[in-house]
Amino acid sequence: MKKFLFVLALGGLMISCGGKEKKEEKEGFEINRKKTESKAAEVQESVPVDLDNKGVGPIKSVTFDDTVNEELAAKGGQTFNTICIACHALDKRMIGPALSGVYERRSPEWVMNMILNPDVMLKEDPIAKALLKEYNNAVMLNQNLSEEDARAVVEFLRNK
Repeated sequence: MKKFLFVLALGGLMISCGGKEKKEEKEGFEINRKKTESKAAEVQESVPVDLDNKGVGPIKSVTFDDTVNEELAAKGGQTFNTICIACHALDKRMIGPALSGVYERRSPEWVMNMILNPDVMLKEDPIAKALLKEYNNAVMLNQNLSEEDARAVVEFLRNK
């Protein structure tokens, strides 16, 4: 009796497996991938754009010259590639937001205050709070940059 049940179960298993093979051969296997907009674009929709917000911190005004100060931007690029690159890319979302085109979303004062004063910004500034939430509460650490170093990074980001 045990042999009969075993053979019956084995036969049922073989029949059920055989049917799937034929079905898979008929239908085939296909993966459809669609190119979607970058995650950075989605973030821009969920976090408000506010060019009037200057942030919370020591910087009240930043004036850009008509042309980028290449020497200052080069210094800022070195700082960016040493410190900021760990969490930020220019063109894609990482631990922190993509920074390409940041001045289409944020004022230069806001960017400098975020660089110089991230602790207070994350507690008091509504956009910084929204970004914190959007980026899974990944806190931007204070890198203790001088105002001159932060200004160089801000100038570097003008090119990007």
